[in-house]
Amino acid sequence: MTIAEVLTNEELRRHEFPVAQKKIFLAHAADCPLPRRVAQAVADYAQQAAAGDQEAVVFPRVLEDGRRRAAQLLQCQAEEVAFVGPTSLALSFFASGLKFRKGDNILIYHDDYPSNVYPWMALAEQGIEVRLLNIRGLGVIRPRDVIGQVDESTRLVALASCHFVSGYRLDHAAIGKSLRERGILFCVDGIQTLGAFPTTMERVDLLAADAHKWLLGPCGAGLMYVRREIQARLNPPIYGWHNVRCPNFVAQEQIAYRSGAKKFEAGTHNLLGLVGLNAALTLLLEVGVENIARELLRKRAWLVPALQAKGYTVLNAEAARENASGIVACFKPGADLAPLHQKLLDADIVTSLRGDRTGQRYLRLSPHFYNTDAELQRVVELM
Repeated sequence: MTIAEVLTNEELRRHEFPVAQKKIFLAHAADCPLPRRVAQAVADYAQQAAAGDQEAVVFPRVLEDGRRRAAQLLQCQAEEVAFVGPTSLALSFFASGLKFRKGDNILIYHDDYPSNVYPWMALAEQGIEVRLLNIRGLGVIRPRDVIGQVDESTRLVALASCHFVSGYRLDHAAIGKSLRERGILFCVDGIQTLGAFPTTMERVDLLAADAHKWLLGPCGAGLMYVRREIQARLNPPIYGWHNVRCPNFVAQEQIAYRSGAKKFEAGTHNLLGLVGLNAALTLLLEVGVENIARELLRKRAWLVPALQAKGYTVLNAEAARENASGIVACFKPGADLAPLHQKLLDADIVTSLRGDRTGQRYLRLSPHFYNTDAELQRVVELM
C-alpha cells in the first residue's frame, strides 16, 4: 500500500482507516484511531486467546517480530529494543536506573511533556542538579542552545524529539553527536516523531515512545531503546521472572539479568498491545517513514498559509524543513478557542486543545498521511 493509493482511492482509504468513514481525525499527536489491520490483529488474537493459553498463541514470535521491526524503524539492533509499555514508564526506568553522584547535573526542558520532566526532577532529592534549558521560543531547541548549557559535570540531557505543542522538531542527530563527543548521555522522548519522521539511533543513547500517536498502535504498547554500550550501566528498578534469570521458574541465590534489552522487561508482556504494535509497525514500514514525512510536510506547507489567511497565528510558521513536523498549532490573540474546538467536534472533526505555561491556548492540528487535502480544506473553512 502506498500513500498515493490511499489518497486517490477513497474506498481503500476508508477500508484501511475506518475512522475516515465518519470523522476527519486530526489529533494524531494525542491519541490515534487504530487502522483496520491493527484492530483486526488484536481482535483475531483475542479470539484465539479465548480458546486456550493466551501466551502460547503468539509467544515468543510476536516479541521477536516486533523487536525486528522496531529495530528496522529505529535503525538499531533488535537486542537494543525492549517493550515496557507507556513512555512515562520507560523514561522513569531511565531516570531511576542510571547512577548519578552528588555534584552531577542533568539538563532538561521544563516545558516538554511532563512525562519527560518529572522523572528527572525527582533526582534533585538525591542531590543531583537538575538544570532547566533556557531557550527563546516554545520548544525551539537548537543544537547550540543545548551545547551552550552543558559543562564538565553534565551527565545526561533529556529532550523530546518534537515539542508536543509548538511542533518544533529537534535535530537530534546533531545534538547527539556533540553530546557523545563530550561523554554526555542523550535521552529522547520520541513519541511525537516515531512513525512520522525518521528517528534513528546513531547518536541517541536512550529513547522511549508509546504506540498510540504517530505509530498508529494501541495505548500502552510502547517501546524503549537502550544503546548496547550502556546497557550494563542501566539497572532496572523492577525485578521479575522475565528479566532476572530463573531456570524452570526457580529463584536463584543471586540476581543475574538476562542479556540485551530483555533485561528491562520484568514480567508478563502486554500481548494484546504488542500484537497491535507489531501490525502497526508492519503498516508503517510498508508505507515507508520517509514517504510519510514528505507527505506530512506537504500537508503542513498548505495548512500554515491557509490558517494565516484566516487570521490565525501559527507557532513556528517559518520553521526550516528539517525542524517542521506534522503538528500545526495556532491561535488568535485574545480569542477563546474552546468553542471552536467544540464546534469542530460537533462537525465530527477531531483536533486537540492545548496550552502553555502562560495560559495561552492553541488549537492543534496533527493530520497523518491518510488525511486528504479535501479534509484539511473542510477544517479550514469551518475555522
